Amino acid sequence: MILYLNNILLALAWVAITGSATFPNFLLGFLFGAAALYLIREQVGSLGYFARARRVLALAFLFAYELVLSAWRVAVLVLQPRMDLKPGIFAYPLKVDRDFEITLLANLITLTPGTLSVDVSEDRRFLYVHAIDCSDPDQTRYDIANGFERKIMEAFR
Repeated sequence: MILYLNNILLALAWVAITGSATFPNFLLGFLFGAAALYLIREQVGSLGYFARARRVLALAFLFAYELVLSAWRVAVLVLQPRMDLKPGIFAYPLKVDRDFEITLLANLITLTPGTLSVDVSEDRRFLYVHAIDCSDPDQTRYDIANGFERKIMEAFR
């Protein structure tokens, strides 16, 4: 976390030196700061910082991929002349246990078309998910476990 703050400070120093306080210039300074920290990564111990950033980007790319894929599936379902849907709610057993991770998983599921996080059990062991087509809840559980939940655990643990 300290290296992230150092990266932001380097970006702010870049903005101050260039005299241009625009968001694109800040992003450029952030990239230059990341490159500078990468060059001295062994001296400041920032190996984990760049590995985590890579894993967070992998999670973001997975979400974008799932967003497009599920939007396509929902569009195909809706445009069929005879919708053969079996909506339902299923309990998803959580492997993540931190509040941030549970919230992130629930939000990623909700933002993906066709699914909606409904509730978390009192003991925080189950997430209840509504699916527009719940004909195969075991496959949906498998997809969540090997997709979003696995990437969240890789990125934030």
